[in-house]
Amino acid sequence: MILVFSRTTGFRHDSIPAGIETVRSFGYPVDATEDPDWFTPERLAQYQAVVFMNTNGTVLDDAGRAAFEGYVRGGGGFMGVHSATATEYDWPFYASHVGALFDKHPEVQPATVTVVDHDHPATAHLPATWARVDEWYDFRSRPEARVLLRLDETTYSGGGMGADHPLAWCHEHGGGRAFYTALGHTIEGYEEPAFREHLLGGLRWAAGLA
Repeated sequence: MILVFSRTTGFRHDSIPAGIETVRSFGYPVDATEDPDWFTPERLAQYQAVVFMNTNGTVLDDAGRAAFEGYVRGGGGFMGVHSATATEYDWPFYASHVGALFDKHPEVQPATVTVVDHDHPATAHLPATWARVDEWYDFRSRPEARVLLRLDETTYSGGGMGADHPLAWCHEHGGGRAFYTALGHTIEGYEEPAFREHLLGGLRWAAGLA
């Protein structure tokens, strides 16, 4: 069973409903909520993975944070999509778990993504280079994680991280698994079969199903 959490207290992406429906289409039982009170130890225990779907800002109170940390330390899975890295800036455990925090981005535009690790269910189906349109994030730091995708800054305008620009990654952290992809800004992106399979692979890995 999967929990999709999409609360925002800052910028709100209009692609959130498309993202939720994409996760529902994967065939697993899904609960979707924006209620922070959903985060209790008892409720979280029923989920194989929790998805932060374009969350933004401070989305949990102290009790919810404690419940989520306990869930992770108990082996729970996590997938963060796009602005999940623009979430909970003042919560060190979350920053470490998601891997990095959002810094800035230029306007939405085409760019080329480089697959640096094909040995993962989120990337095994992808070509060596993947051209698509999205909102390309710079991060405040580079994740201490297994990087799966990098962004080729020579293919768009406004990048600020250089040749080593991570875009998707995964790691085992705190007892659980965390997968993050910076893709997922546009509504149209969720109609792309390659992106949908990218999300499915990341979710299955995070949940321990692949």
